[in-house]
Amino acid sequence: MGSLFRSEEMTLAQLFLQSDAAYHCLSDLGEFGLVQFRDLNPNANPFQRKFTNEVRRCDEMERCLNFLEEEIQKARIPIPNRDENAAAPLPTELIELEAEFSKLEREIREINTNQETLNRSFLELIELKHIFLQTSNFFPEAEEALISGQKSQGLPYEERGLSEESFRRSSPLSFVSGVIRRDRVAVFERLLWRACRGNVFLRHHEIDAELLDPKTGNPTFKSVFVIFYQGPQLLLRVRGICEGFSATIYPCPDTVAERREMAMGVGTRIEDLRVVLGQAMDHRNTVLQAVARKFRSLYVKVQKVKAIYHTLNLFSVDLTTKCLIGECWCAVADWDAIQFSLQRGHAASGSVVNPILNMIDTPLTPPTYNRVNKFTAAFQGIIDAYGVATYREINPTPFTIITFPFLFAVMFGDCGHGLLMFLFAYFLVRKEKELARVKGGEIFSTFFHGRYIILLMGLFSIYTGFIYNDCFSKSFNIFGSSWHVNRKITKHMEDTVTLSLDNDFDTNNPYPFGLDPIWQVASNKLTFTN
Repeated sequence: MGSLFRSEEMTLAQLFLQSDAAYHCLSDLGEFGLVQFRDLNPNANPFQRKFTNEVRRCDEMERCLNFLEEEIQKARIPIPNRDENAAAPLPTELIELEAEFSKLEREIREINTNQETLNRSFLELIELKHIFLQTSNFFPEAEEALISGQKSQGLPYEERGLSEESFRRSSPLSFVSGVIRRDRVAVFERLLWRACRGNVFLRHHEIDAELLDPKTGNPTFKSVFVIFYQGPQLLLRVRGICEGFSATIYPCPDTVAERREMAMGVGTRIEDLRVVLGQAMDHRNTVLQAVARKFRSLYVKVQKVKAIYHTLNLFSVDLTTKCLIGECWCAVADWDAIQFSLQRGHAASGSVVNPILNMIDTPLTPPTYNRVNKFTAAFQGIIDAYGVATYREINPTPFTIITFPFLFAVMFGDCGHGLLMFLFAYFLVRKEKELARVKGGEIFSTFFHGRYIILLMGLFSIYTGFIYNDCFSKSFNIFGSSWHVNRKITKHMEDTVTLSLDNDFDTNNPYPFGLDPIWQVASNKLTFTN
């Protein structure tokens, strides 16, 4: 109980570990979290430390895990929120983990590349299908529009000394068909008209279906267009403009029979490719689901390995005895538990030399360590936010457990809203094991970690709400009022009525509980309640 009111007594310890047993001993120590190591190589940069390569390997595995997590989230596959407490893998298992992560990343990237290629081919076939559907409506109008629309697009053929029949024979009709983004059609049409001086005829139609970008997977909206022109001189200019607007040009036969035959072939290829895409998506989901089931365990393993090697970099290396020397702060009360943990790690490593742990005297001021549990952790966090107490100073957290919620309730003072807070916090407390594994964002994490504070604030608010006679900002009358109206009512000017206390009012009996409800209509209510 003394450690609750005062920080723990700390000591500086020196630890000697054989190189073969260092990993296992730190792995077992890390499971308990009873020590804080000091950096014995403060002047060494990260590249001069002994286990830098191992930390880099862990960073690479962490990068692979982040990539796999992104792919799992893109596929909308839920990752099971299991309470994984997987043990740190052995150093010999690190190579197997690296090989597994590399294989998974390579397989997913290969699947993504193949799927992107299939999606691009599928998109091209869908766009070509829409071109065949719309061009049948464009061609009957094109030739007539190029003749009858000369007044709006250029010089009429009569002014050039040509008849309509000779104009048709001398200027064979050519066309370019393709697909362009819908938001670029207006500028595209205006530029074509100006660059070609009105000697082209553009027809376009919106594609109603929502097309997916093969690279990003985002929906895009496009339009089919056909550009009719006369003469080969305009072909290069039209193609250059199409390329500048990132429009996709597709070959389209001249005759109706050929277009119909090609459309049938495109339809068959679309159905075949849709089946292949479905199978590729199923295979990708199968691989990602297998990764999702063990993702939490793999992530915990990588984090533990990285933490172990990062801690080993804080040790100094004795090349003569081939051992690692470290210094750590620990609580005196945990000394036996630390030694037991070191012995367990030594037994797991199979080393011959036992680890050595000694207390050493130091002029340094020990760090402040306040032992907390799930109930007092949030209150201790409030105290530490204002300032960490000095070593062995009285810890105000036990007093804050009562004063902080009570002072909040004095300010809040509403039994209705307090009841809602209490029920919400009670739900978080009852379901804390399940909710601890949920990633709900920063706001949810704040509420969850402060669930016991909210619980007490709600409980005290119910009490003060009854005292203030306040429920959802409304007053209630349980015991009646002790204030009575005198039977003699004096009428003054302007029909105002003055009421006075009954002279027979017994002032020796206080109101049973809380505030008399008659104060709600008093003019000095705020002054009295404050």
